[in-house]
Amino acid sequence: MNDQQQVTTKPKVTSSPDYDVIVVGAGPYGLSAGAYLKNLGLGVRVFGEPMEFWADKMPAGMLLRSPRDASNLADPRSAFTLSAYEAACGKKPSSPIPLETFVEYGRWFQTQLGSDLDRSNITGLTRDKSRFRISLSNGEVIRSRRVVVAAGIGPFQRKPAVFSQLTPAQVSHCYEGRKITDLAGKRVVVVGAGQSALESAALLHEAGSDVEIVAKIPALRWIGMHSWLHHMGPISKMLYSKYDVGPLGISRLVATPKVVHHIPLTLRDRIRVRAVRPAGARWLPERLKFVKVSVGRSVEASKSMGGEVQLKLSDGTERRVDYVLLGTGYDVDISRYDFLSPELVADVQRLDGYPNLGAGFTSSVPGLHFIGATAARSFGPLLYFVAGTDFASKELTSYIRRHRASS
Repeated sequence: MNDQQQVTTKPKVTSSPDYDVIVVGAGPYGLSAGAYLKNLGLGVRVFGEPMEFWADKMPAGMLLRSPRDASNLADPRSAFTLSAYEAACGKKPSSPIPLETFVEYGRWFQTQLGSDLDRSNITGLTRDKSRFRISLSNGEVIRSRRVVVAAGIGPFQRKPAVFSQLTPAQVSHCYEGRKITDLAGKRVVVVGAGQSALESAALLHEAGSDVEIVAKIPALRWIGMHSWLHHMGPISKMLYSKYDVGPLGISRLVATPKVVHHIPLTLRDRIRVRAVRPAGARWLPERLKFVKVSVGRSVEASKSMGGEVQLKLSDGTERRVDYVLLGTGYDVDISRYDFLSPELVADVQRLDGYPNLGAGFTSSVPGLHFIGATAARSFGPLLYFVAGTDFASKELTSYIRRHRASS
């Protein structure tokens, strides 16, 4: 080995913490938290590609299920709302909100706030005594007093084992970014009964695919079909929050995550599951009226048959199709975040795959916070939705403000 070959490049490691807080993720939660933390005068850096999951992994052409009032990112002055974006860009307000509009809004939000954003990939996150050591894809290493994980649900796709023998050319999850137009003219089975599954089926049908929905539940469910319940003045306000997460009564409860946080876990889980059970938005039944729907059954076996997929259903029937699209949701499991070291994950107390969080979204590892869907087991289902960015940002920054001296 010659002298040139013996030379190795050592990553740059600073002698003192570079930042007070590092935020991992540049979706709605990461951008909102970054805005609030920067407003505290802290040294903050947000890592990620702005709105990447929404832009690249969600089905193009989809509409947001959330109402307009529940689709704003959070900033300390409430100045950079969806309506503010539409006014600034001369865009006519719409409801429901197209995915493309929401992605553009998120990116506009980031540029308006001038957040310190770094598009570098984080390849490793470890605990180094009282600080965190963050390794970047360019070889640089930085340190921070605190880390806020707002990395979203990308790694958490639920793919039932029954489909494991199919190739990527025959099956994908709704959150993998497969272009609907690529399946035009194909025979497609969509598995699932939630918003992603049902809207994907509608988009596939409209693109010219021969679609069938297969769902375990005995009948499809629809949200917002009794709009009169929302137009009873003060009574409606007592029954529903503006976020519209969950049925009447439960909707008001889940809008107060601090209250939910103090409910015993067993009951908290029941509330969470009921609030987000599989259902589709009110504008979908009309779009699906010519789509075949097979409810009360599931896929028990799948097999690749050359260019076809053979599916055997629980009712004994069989399907031969070209493609299977899984609208089967996701399972939160922070060990699937590839940037978290196994040692760090092992130190985080978990409720199944969710981190067990305290005030300020604190985990059992001092200085490590989780916000967004990973916090839903501790603070309730509002944290699955964009509407939760306001509470999450305020709760997080309030906690960090109170504990700055001990950081």
